[in-house]
Amino acid sequence: MDGVLIDTEPIWEEVRRGYIDELHGRWLPGTQDRLMGMSTAEWANYLSTDLLDGKRTPDQVADDVITWMADRYADHLPLLPDAVDTVRRLGADYPLGLASSSPRRLIDVVLGHMGVRDLFHTTVSTEEVERGKPAPDGYLAAAAGLGIAPELCVAIEDSSNGLRSAAAAGMTVIAVPHHRYPPAPDAMALAAYTADTGLNELTPELINALIS
Repeated sequence: MDGVLIDTEPIWEEVRRGYIDELHGRWLPGTQDRLMGMSTAEWANYLSTDLLDGKRTPDQVADDVITWMADRYADHLPLLPDAVDTVRRLGADYPLGLASSSPRRLIDVVLGHMGVRDLFHTTVSTEEVERGKPAPDGYLAAAAGLGIAPELCVAIEDSSNGLRSAAAAGMTVIAVPHHRYPPAPDAMALAAYTADTGLNELTPELINALIS
């Protein structure tokens, strides 16, 4: 969802940085790259332990940051170009699932705002599985929810850990790289196709070609 349907990675970074600054913590080199793909429990524990030295518990950190994010979404939801059209276009031909590192609360807000919640047969937050991305747990849960073998699924991803997660699940992976947070070369190498110009490239014809 984040980075594919909505351009929220910059907002996540801004909110988390602001939160750490407000509590007089420290933002370490490489923090944003490390956070991308983590489950709620994982990033909340990382912020609490590594960046805030325990000034807030992981549960407090998660609640605070998610509330800040929900407030930002209420002000403006930064949909990526062609996001709604792409969901509707692909949803007409294929059952859709979502495997997101966002918490359930934000997934429901975003899909409801987009008006596409009913087009997804299953949605999974990595807070609902044992491990976040790059582990395959979220994607495996989504495939199970769809009742489709992972190797028959196509995953659309923007981040390094997302690409690694989908590939580890055995799925065919399409990369839609974010210009500000480009995936690492090793992660990009896992993609069967790279949509350099965005979601407008994703058509049923492309999906059929990749899985045939």
